Amino acid sequence: MFTEANKRQIEGRGMTTAQVEHQLEQVRNGFPFLHIEAAAAVGDGIMAPDEAAQAHAVNAWEVYKQEGGHRVVKFVPASGAASRMFKNLFTFLNADYDVPTTDFEKYFFDEIKRFAFYEALDEKCRENNQQSIEELIQTGNYKAVVANMLTPQGLNYGQLPKGLLLFHNYSDGSRTPMEEHLVEGARYAAVDGQAQIHFTVSHDHLVLFQNKVAEKLPYFEQKFGIKFDVSFSEQKPSTDTIATNLDNTPFLNSDNSLLFRPGGHGALIENLNDIDADVVFIKNIDNVVPDRLKEDTVLWKQIIAGVLVETQQKAFDYLHLLDSGKYSHDQLLEIIRFVQRVICCRYADTKNLEDAELVLYLRKKLNRPMRVCGVVKNVGEPGGGPFLAYNSDGSVSPQILESSQIDTNNAEYMNMFTSGTHFNPVDLVCAIKDYKGQPFNLPDFVDHNTGFISNKSKDGRELKALELPGLWNGAMSDWNTVFVEVPLATFNPVKTVNDLLRDVHQ
Repeated sequence: MFTEANKRQIEGRGMTTAQVEHQLEQVRNGFPFLHIEAAAAVGDGIMAPDEAAQAHAVNAWEVYKQEGGHRVVKFVPASGAASRMFKNLFTFLNADYDVPTTDFEKYFFDEIKRFAFYEALDEKCRENNQQSIEELIQTGNYKAVVANMLTPQGLNYGQLPKGLLLFHNYSDGSRTPMEEHLVEGARYAAVDGQAQIHFTVSHDHLVLFQNKVAEKLPYFEQKFGIKFDVSFSEQKPSTDTIATNLDNTPFLNSDNSLLFRPGGHGALIENLNDIDADVVFIKNIDNVVPDRLKEDTVLWKQIIAGVLVETQQKAFDYLHLLDSGKYSHDQLLEIIRFVQRVICCRYADTKNLEDAELVLYLRKKLNRPMRVCGVVKNVGEPGGGPFLAYNSDGSVSPQILESSQIDTNNAEYMNMFTSGTHFNPVDLVCAIKDYKGQPFNLPDFVDHNTGFISNKSKDGRELKALELPGLWNGAMSDWNTVFVEVPLATFNPVKTVNDLLRDVHQ
């Protein structure tokens, strides 16, 4: 199937022909839908800690940080360009009319002075058009304003990553999301006077991130009295996936080379696997708020981190007990209750297992990476949701599912999905070392039977693209998962530029 040149290309990417052939098979066959038991809800897969439990968890996290010897990292996927944020304004720029016409366009120009990037944009307008934003608007030259914002001759916001756009105004200047994540890291993830922050970035933006961090770190280190250790990684070429034609044959570029595409954020499990840490916070780059609203975010990060370290310690204690061989049948029943009630993993056949078989089952279920996921009440925001789903061994455990993983022809499943009480805002705290202090090999816990096929195009030709299991979906499928209800106030994503005009971003 592959020419010698194709094979050299595959090997040069750190892949094997067998891997690529398997990807082609996945495109041909698609992915099985997941078998769902129920949407998770408070009391059935989701914890809703009261004030006493919240305070207890915060204290547990503080004690953990003060114990010393623990590495804590804040991991921020920041790879994507912000082009989708400006989709409406790109449309306006290419429209056959010159004045704001849609509600979106009118709102953008009516409120333009409220954007944190207003001054920087005004400067570009003066530089390139010898007129201020106000003057351009008064003369009806709205498109010049948008061009100065989106194009390389201006701020180039159409091609920059979200992490480097100006989001929030402060008396001492405007901040990017990257800076807001530094502040968050200082507030809840600093240990022994140091906050470790890791950004995954695209190759084209790496130097821009590095320069911005070098420029801003001295200010934030002085402000918080701590040191920052900021690192970066790029999505690995070996995690890309092959593109195909509509007939499932490999899509060839004009030079007859194979076309590979980034495999989605699930590829970042490899980057996460390279992180040396006991605890890792994961949160999307655009989910940030100004300092005046950070208290909720900081509090609930501490709460879910406290839940994580306490739950993990209990699992570690049970694993050491199982290793000792000095356990009673009653202690095995106690461990079963922990597995069923705390990490919500249920297996109907446990009652039929002999003690020796039960020990093997419990050790397997306990000795795996663990995550606590904040979930928020469903108010119609897009995103996957918390479910209780069946695993390949017949057990049921908490999973975050996307709509693409659910059989839309199954009325019962669709009802579960549409009537779910909570959704996933990507608010995770992860424990990635085992009870002996050794790092898990995270790719071992990926469900490779999850993923999806999407239709794309290149150079005017239609193609099929293979998306890997999502980072918080299939890539963490075999982790132990605890869902905790967190306030909606902790979820403030920026999907369009006009979202920056919401009160929470002002």
